[in-house]
Amino acid sequence: MSLPKLLVLGAIAALIAAWFLFDGERFLSLAYLQGAKDTARSFVDVWPVASRLGYFALYIAITAASLPGAAVLTLAGGAVFGLAWGMVLVSFASTIGATLAFLAARVVLGDWVQRRFGAELARVNEGFDRNGAFYLFSLRMTPLFPFFVVNLVMGLTRMRALPFYLVSQAGMLPGTFVFVFAGTQIAEVSRVGDILSPGLIAALTLLGIFPFLTKKLMELLNARRDRGSDAAATASGTATGTDTATDKEAR
Repeated sequence: MSLPKLLVLGAIAALIAAWFLFDGERFLSLAYLQGAKDTARSFVDVWPVASRLGYFALYIAITAASLPGAAVLTLAGGAVFGLAWGMVLVSFASTIGATLAFLAARVVLGDWVQRRFGAELARVNEGFDRNGAFYLFSLRMTPLFPFFVVNLVMGLTRMRALPFYLVSQAGMLPGTFVFVFAGTQIAEVSRVGDILSPGLIAALTLLGIFPFLTKKLMELLNARRDRGSDAAATASGTATGTDTATDKEAR
């Protein structure tokens, strides 16, 4: 096994071990957050820079290792740091963590998957080469697809890291805002699942697929226009050929 794979697997194993060692599930729970928010706010008042950097690093580590708790961490961003700072910290930390998970999946499994299933994935790769950004944006905007699954699956495609980062950050902004804002009202949240109502999920899904549908519609319109232009050119050529033949016969 290559050194990069060993390093990635070692880092992931260390994060998972720390998660179980420190009982991360207990600390990253809604009940714990609601009970500890006042203490956390006091700590932020005394250590504003250290608290933000610590939260930022923790968020990146959790998301990079695809561990549970990102939703509660996002709520914590709003509850502890407020809407503005929460949005900044969560948006960048979640996107950086997602990109690290994306790269980890590529380093560990990407080459093997492409070699093993290259023929089967040829059309998938071709589609992502053309429309990968639109697919990813739609997936990011749709709450039905788990955050960590999108990161890992995209790492197995040929999508480049920079477009993945930029599209992910843009596509996750609406969902980030919803959760960070809910965090500012943390006392009224009884379950994480209550934040995304069926109506909100439907609205975000429609918003997510809108750019993709618009692109497809423009492609259809352009294809129809091109067919019309080709037909007109063919008809014009036929008419010209007929006129020429008529002239020759007249002479």
